[in-house]
Amino acid sequence: MTVPEMDAPTRTELEAAAFRTLVAHLRQRTDVQNIDLMNLAGFCRNCLSRWYREAAEARGIALADADARAIVYGMPYKEWQAKYQKPASEAQQEAFAKSHPGHAAHAPAPAPAAAKVDRSRGCH
Repeated sequence: MTVPEMDAPTRTELEAAAFRTLVAHLRQRTDVQNIDLMNLAGFCRNCLSRWYREAAEARGIALADADARAIVYGMPYKEWQAKYQKPASEAQQEAFAKSHPGHAAHAPAPAPAAAKVDRSRGCH
């Protein structure tokens, strides 16, 4: 597979367009719960909003978690939860526990260095 050569600004524009398309898709697919995303892909809307906030912070832009989530969800997080979030089924919770052992027991990871955004961490 050959990836076409492109300059950094063009690559950034394409990546930004792909991000906007992903966010629009997730806003439309309110039937897909965050736990489903975590179980299948290892990330969810909250992860995506956190990565957005971390990228802003790495560039010296202060962005609250609530504001980053509103960017991804298209509305305040609490509003999205009230409208669309369903209780996780026992099967979803079991799948999550298998795919993310000890997830809830983890202490929050330290903030990434300003120059680097850590995309390796999972949800929350």
